[in-house]
Parts: sequence; C-alpha cells; structure tokens
Amino acid sequence: MSAAPGRRLLKRDQFGCVACVVDPASTGTPLCVERDTTAAAWWASALARRLAAREARALAALDRVPGVPRLLAWDGRTLRRSWLEGQPMHRAPPASPAYFRESLRLLRRLHAAGIVHNDLAKEPNWLVTPLQGPALLDFQLAMRPRTRGWLFRALAHDDLRHLLKHKRTYYPGRLTARQRAVLERRSPIGTLWAWTGKPVYRFVTRGLLGWADREGAGDRSQA
Repeated sequence: MSAAPGRRLLKRDQFGCVACVVDPASTGTPLCVERDTTAAAWWASALARRLAAREARALAALDRVPGVPRLLAWDGRTLRRSWLEGQPMHRAPPASPAYFRESLRLLRRLHAAGIVHNDLAKEPNWLVTPLQGPALLDFQLAMRPRTRGWLFRALAHDDLRHLLKHKRTYYPGRLTARQRAVLERRSPIGTLWAWTGKPVYRFVTRGLLGWADREGAGDRSQA
C-alpha cells in the first residue's frame, strides 16, 4: 500500500493556507497545490472563499491553455490545482526576449478565453519554466466579464501594460514603438485605481497584513 500524500506549507495568512501536496514515495515530488480557506481568520473567511471561487472559475475556463495550472477540484472550501515547474521571474530573470514573445502569446490566449488576470504587476505571478517559457499563477482576482465591452477591453489593456512593464525592466531596448505607446496609456480603470484603490490596497496589504508585491518567492510563488 502506498503512503498517503504529505503536505509542505507554502503560505499561511488571514485568508487560509496554501500547501504543496507531495508524494512521499518519490522524495517529495509535488503532486498539486491545495488552497484551504477553512484555515482563514473568521473575519476573512467569506472573502477567502469568494477569491478561491473566482480562481476556480478562471482555471476552469482556461483548462486547455498551456502555461496555466489545471483545476483539479473545488468544493467551495478547498481548491486543488496542478503544480507548475518554474521559478518566479524576479528570482530567475528571463534569459532572452523570447520569454516576452511567448508571454504575449499566453496573454492573448487568456483574453481569447474571455479571462482577464488583473494581477500581472506582481512578478511572482510570472514563472520562468525550466524551458525558459512563461507560466501564470494566482487567478484569485481574475474576471470573466459577460461581454467583451469597454470593461473587458480596459482590463485586458492593463494586463498587457503590466506585462510590458516587466519587459521594460529586463529588456527595455526590445520594446517596440507600439509597446511603448501602450505603456504610456493607462486605462481609465487603471488611472482610477492608482489614485483611489491602490493607496488603500497598499495600506491594508503592507501595513496591516505585512504583504509585499514580491511576496511568494521560491516555492511560495506557487501560493
């Protein structure tokens, strides 16, 4: 009889805990990632479940998209999704501009499926795979608008703009004129967020919760 799967804690906060489920029979080979909202603080439990449900819906819609985790299970409290091999972008910088060409293709696949990520400014949400390709994590803020109207277009523009900001960090000389124009034009939603929501978000996440935009380096990037 094979041993029961073990768990390696990746992250614990007010919204629950995230663990890597490992196979003890093969020296801890990752099997999947488990997000448990039952471990959330009482005041954050409803929001934790809502965010996990949003991630589950996004992953289900992206089931055929490479570079995105597969949804394995969601029972309203615990979410399981596949493990992705790779390192966060800021820990393993892309070795060539080809990474960003592939990242653009990946982002187009997301948008073609009707999904906007909404959290691509965080480098830990971008993985560099062993083959130097891109992969995406953390779909808790993802949305699937009912139509591809102005809201979808604005959010998709901001997804693209955040990706291009990373390209500007690592390969500024490889930005095209069109990409520079995108970087210079923030969407109305992005502008409103920068002036109103972002200061509150930073106060809550950094001041009250002790988070940082790059939190999740290493294995915690899978959280």
